Amino acid sequence: MFLYFSLRGLVRGLLPCWVVAAMLGLSTGSVLAQAESSSLHEVVVSGSRTETKLSETPVSIGAVSQETWNADKTKSVGEIINRIPGVFWNDLGNEQHSMGIRQPISTNAVYQYLEDGIPIRPLGVFNHNALNETNMNGSGGVEVVKGAASSLYGSNAVGGAVNFLTLEPSRTPTGYLGLRGDAIQGYSRLDSGASNTWGDLGLRFSHYSSYREHDNWQTYSGGKKDSLTLRGDYNLGLSSWLKATLVHTNLVSDMTGSVFENTYRSNPGQSINTFTWRKDKTTRANLSWEGETTAQGLTTVTVFARNNDHGQLPSYTISTCSGGTCPTGVKGTINNNHVESTGVDIKHVQELAPLKSRLVTGVYIDRSQNDYVSDNLSVTKVGERYISYVQNNSVNPSGVRDYGVGIANDAVFAQWEYAPNESWRLVAGGRHDSITYDFKNKLTPNANFGAPNEVRSFAKFSPKLGATYAVNSANSMYGNLSRGFTPPEVSQLYGKSAIPELTAASYENRELGWRSILANGIRLDSALYQLNGENTIVSYTISPGNSENRNAGKTRSEGLELALSQQLVDWDWLISTSLAKHTYLAYKLGASEDYSGKTMPQAPNQTVNAQVAWKVTPVSRLSLGMVHQSHYWMNNLNTVSYDGHTLWNVNATHQIFSSLELWAQIRNIEDKRYADSASSSYKSGAFTPNTQNSYTPGAPRSFMLGLTWSMK
Repeated sequence: MFLYFSLRGLVRGLLPCWVVAAMLGLSTGSVLAQAESSSLHEVVVSGSRTETKLSETPVSIGAVSQETWNADKTKSVGEIINRIPGVFWNDLGNEQHSMGIRQPISTNAVYQYLEDGIPIRPLGVFNHNALNETNMNGSGGVEVVKGAASSLYGSNAVGGAVNFLTLEPSRTPTGYLGLRGDAIQGYSRLDSGASNTWGDLGLRFSHYSSYREHDNWQTYSGGKKDSLTLRGDYNLGLSSWLKATLVHTNLVSDMTGSVFENTYRSNPGQSINTFTWRKDKTTRANLSWEGETTAQGLTTVTVFARNNDHGQLPSYTISTCSGGTCPTGVKGTINNNHVESTGVDIKHVQELAPLKSRLVTGVYIDRSQNDYVSDNLSVTKVGERYISYVQNNSVNPSGVRDYGVGIANDAVFAQWEYAPNESWRLVAGGRHDSITYDFKNKLTPNANFGAPNEVRSFAKFSPKLGATYAVNSANSMYGNLSRGFTPPEVSQLYGKSAIPELTAASYENRELGWRSILANGIRLDSALYQLNGENTIVSYTISPGNSENRNAGKTRSEGLELALSQQLVDWDWLISTSLAKHTYLAYKLGASEDYSGKTMPQAPNQTVNAQVAWKVTPVSRLSLGMVHQSHYWMNNLNTVSYDGHTLWNVNATHQIFSSLELWAQIRNIEDKRYADSASSSYKSGAFTPNTQNSYTPGAPRSFMLGLTWSMK
């Protein structure tokens, strides 16, 4: 089934360019010469948790450099990582987002978000918006490991692991200052940074502050964010280093929420909310020591701490209700989720030259305290809009929460790499994770106030087996078998009145890949994959604003990921695409609700990100970009669909002086109406689109103008 689907996708969508690329790859001569300095020899760290040539990494991994996103003048993390085939960061406004990497687009805890290899959030407190806690200006690059990566990064690294690498201090004095603005979006941003090295000490400061007006093309969609990164590196001598990083972000955002069918079609900029919000304040601190502790052995010890405070009056919990506990006919919630963590990550890389091997081993210990408070609201609705609220715990105590959970995550991992000759490299590894939740209810446990105190544990071993084969210096192939898992989140277990019977989800991943440098320096990166899930945890929509978590039996995600790119003197271009199919193999909720064999919702079968850039003059650059998302189903029944969209963007830059650059962007050139997210709660009976279909509208045509000063 896996190979049949993948080959069928090739024939339907990409056979012409694939065949041409393959034919080009048969040539040698200049191609092999170019390959010696090609990107096949670039070094990545996320595939083995240590520096490794990409051609020797038996896993699908995509990387984007800081130079690339600086050239593209990216506005969000999504515009950076969506260049990687099979990665789809979905914009929900003001850096809020959902994700789709070898999974349907969702808010599910099936990804691991990292910074310098350390999880941004602790296990059990995943949030789909976690990448808004990063500082783009403080990152020197990002690497995305696609597919199950639990053997190195533990639970939740199922669809993939996204690892941001903090920017090193510069060796000479550098600085930058940037301003940008978009009147239609009501958006403005200030970027700044400075760095230098004095003897053995290097320091870097990176910052940006963004602001979006309260009412722009979309009412009630304002927000602001301040983000800064401080990094210091100190050379202790004798191949020993200290590295310290501090990252702080403060995000305040309106939660515009989704709109129903009629509003989406007639007035997508209208918001029915007037008071919903999200406030995220996060601080992370890491201190790492790295040094040679054995002959040809390098040890890294990282001590880390997190302090995250997430408050919200969320739009997605506002919904209609009835009865004596719902005096206004509309209800909502207000909550705060606070997390404090300390931990240590120890890693040792040992070269075993006589055995032609390398051994990577490590220990991970994380202790976190998660405190959560939630109160009920009575909401007043006038016409189509929600205009005010009052707290009503006394009238409706059901669902009030005040609890704390101590989270303990202990893990050991090892990966052995063996190169029997210059062509082959074999990799085998595994990680054992032990997770314990110590739940304490601060209220009297009952149907209204939640479950009694308990201690619940999960444990899992995640193995991996892979191999790479260098056909020649321009072609490399790989295969990979790996397993991933994700235990239930704290909120999934303790957020409702009773603890649901959720089990840990497990995933089996298999993939084959081909990396090549073709004629004229064209780079090819491709992968065929199949990801089988069992007991997948999904959010089941009972009605708009009312959902619960359930295990979905068995799922299968399979597809093809393909990237083609070329860099010439005056031109460069990129085509990044994926063909995918995501299926419920077994998902039966009752006699009348059996979705087995159905395509999972919000799972487009094709995404494309393409760009061509032209160096018009030595100081001017013009680029045209295209983003395509195909049709997908909005409900489990596969009866309501979103048609998909294709958007065009243009970007122009001009170097006024050696240190001053002027640039402009036009986004959504054709001014198309489209949705960043579309879902439907329809299951059976009468279909009423205007109460069952909801959309997160995308932005209309907009214009961004920017000015950047830099000193190098």
